[in-house]
Amino acid sequence: MLNIVILAAGQGKRMRSDLPKVLHPVAGKPMLAHVLDSARELAPTKVCVVYGHGGERVRTALDSTDLTWALQEPQLGTGHAVLQAMPEFAAVPPAPTLVLYGDVPLIRAATLRRLIEAAGADKLALLTAHLDNPHGYGRIVRIDGKVTRIVEEKDADDAERAIREVNTGILVAPGAALVSWLPQLGSANAQGEYYLTDIVALAVAEGMDVVTAHPDANWETEGVNSKAQLATLERIYQRNVAEALMEQGVTLADPARIDVRGQLICGRDVSIDVNCVFEGSVVLGDGVRIGPNCVLQDATVGPGSVIGPFARLRPGTVLAEDVHIGNFVEVKNSSIAAHSKANHLAYIGDATVGSRVNVGAGTITCNYDGANKYRTVIEDDVFIGSDTQLVAPVTIGRGATLGAGTTLTKDAPPDALTVSRPKQITITGWKRPVKQKKP
Repeated sequence: MLNIVILAAGQGKRMRSDLPKVLHPVAGKPMLAHVLDSARELAPTKVCVVYGHGGERVRTALDSTDLTWALQEPQLGTGHAVLQAMPEFAAVPPAPTLVLYGDVPLIRAATLRRLIEAAGADKLALLTAHLDNPHGYGRIVRIDGKVTRIVEEKDADDAERAIREVNTGILVAPGAALVSWLPQLGSANAQGEYYLTDIVALAVAEGMDVVTAHPDANWETEGVNSKAQLATLERIYQRNVAEALMEQGVTLADPARIDVRGQLICGRDVSIDVNCVFEGSVVLGDGVRIGPNCVLQDATVGPGSVIGPFARLRPGTVLAEDVHIGNFVEVKNSSIAAHSKANHLAYIGDATVGSRVNVGAGTITCNYDGANKYRTVIEDDVFIGSDTQLVAPVTIGRGATLGAGTTLTKDAPPDALTVSRPKQITITGWKRPVKQKKP
């Protein structure tokens, strides 16, 4: 059994934003959502999120049936925050309690499992890290190798500030002991707050073992207090994603210039050029090539397809094998069958496109009448000339050809040429207007 408290009440003044700090995104997802993902991997008995600043905005954004919420108002420190969550665990048997932070988004479940294992059922376990520059962190004070207390930097003397082992804030405490310790916390410190770290001294005084575990990488425990720190963690996250993709065999033109904001699944021999963004759930089949500066969101791309440069695949896009979507082509809520091409400056929205279709440059599906969306059906072996407008709902029959510049408002029959454009005329003797000189 395991209870989890996630502290997410901080205002985040240094973010200089009206958005609550824990809702600022990393990889397109709120920081708090990342922490919740790691927490859920541990299969906890109960999870309580302590919220405060931004209140209902935080709850509305992330509320779920597997969460409980506790309001911290006013915010009087981390110890006070955890105390607000305790009533939420009154109805469940006492269990080890893990304390996490909503602004520490890169913490991994594997690290937390190691901490939980160190704690067992009857020890206080702290997640600590060794930093070359520990400025700003509470220091771990040991005597004869044993943890005796944590001292916050503002309360530390010179010798304590020289300590390189720091407190990350993440800990596991026996449930019953935590309930007894929290009311004993005082605020006689430089901040005038109730520090959760003071439970270490209480545990030592009771003779309880205080043990430690460490993350595999210190970036797992880095918190966010500013936009600069947020950007730093974003790049760490994306670097990790890029390294994982390359380990799977994906070719990245530049691992520093890819952004995955969701889940990207790649087949064999996939190649991705620079400055591409993948949002939501994206699947790339074997041999897919993505050109530079493309955006793919909730899309599936079949084997051997070529996308971009400067293409955009929006939600609901499904491409079969060997489909070409070229520069400045946008596809939305459409399926395109094998061996079809839209190579230049086109918009394909709410459409079903068959095999071996050629969509000419400047072609658009006019799928929206200002109130409702309608579907365009393009059957196999259709050739669409450049600068064509397909006013949905409309069907283009198998093997049909549409002349360049056509505005199609009725179904086009199969195996025939359909053209709608005025007759070309030439006016002889016509003079182009010239700009008049001012008097």
